[in-house]
Amino acid sequence: MSEPAAVSSIAGDRPREQLRRLVRRFSRSRNILVGGVILTLVIALALLAPVITVYEPTQQLRRERLQPPDNIHLFGTDNLGRDIFTRVLYGGQVSLQVGIFSVALGAVLGTLLGLLAGYLGGWWDVLVMRLIDVMLAFPGILLALGIIAVLGRDLRNVMIAVGIASIPVYTRVVRSSTLSLKEYDFVMAARALGAPAWRIILYHILPNVLAPIIVITTNGVAGAIISGAALSFLGLGQQPPNPEWGLMLNEGREYIRVAPWITTYPGLAIVVTVLSINLLGDGLRDIFDPRLRL
Repeated sequence: MSEPAAVSSIAGDRPREQLRRLVRRFSRSRNILVGGVILTLVIALALLAPVITVYEPTQQLRRERLQPPDNIHLFGTDNLGRDIFTRVLYGGQVSLQVGIFSVALGAVLGTLLGLLAGYLGGWWDVLVMRLIDVMLAFPGILLALGIIAVLGRDLRNVMIAVGIASIPVYTRVVRSSTLSLKEYDFVMAARALGAPAWRIILYHILPNVLAPIIVITTNGVAGAIISGAALSFLGLGQQPPNPEWGLMLNEGREYIRVAPWITTYPGLAIVVTVLSINLLGDGLRDIFDPRLRL
């Protein structure tokens, strides 16, 4: 085999070998397997809600109000005769939507600010970090409440509020990694060759900060679901009669003594979903953090 062909073969084998090692680590992680299976089941149940249940989430069966769980209504009915199982499934669509879109917003904006602050430095770094310090001075839920007070009560505004409240976490982590990476030889070599700042950030620094971003994003989805449920519980998110896990908890609290199933099943849905996401995040952290590899 000629030398160029041998070099090409080696270069082609390296990505495949790295992919095999990554797949091997994923398959050996119990947290990822358990969390992934549970989360996949939750997502599948939420997406297939129209197929799984014959009821509508707002359908009222007045003669069957406050019925305990049975063969007809698996999770019972609420004070208006609505099927709790159906509302939990449809509510999952809303809660997962809040978690995914709000975290996506926070991750994109926070990563962008962190990259620019860490690489450009100077007055831009000072401006961004002082803004982040101001945001961190407010508890996350209080900051979200303030944003909703300005934008108004709406599910879309809840996603925006939760997303903005999560920006500081991403900005601080990405900025710290960027400050270290920009002193590496490969970045300094690209700068010496005249590569523009945007190209260095996009092609040299960003790929090397994706691992912590993935871990933070995974755990952030769980936190966003809880924050969205808390805001809906306070009446600031999803509005009746549409279902949402936090809103269902609020609607059932007046009947918790006579019909505890109204709050029990939405609460369990939150617990199971958040637990599966946390397990998935712990597994990803173990894989991407070199200090935790055996």
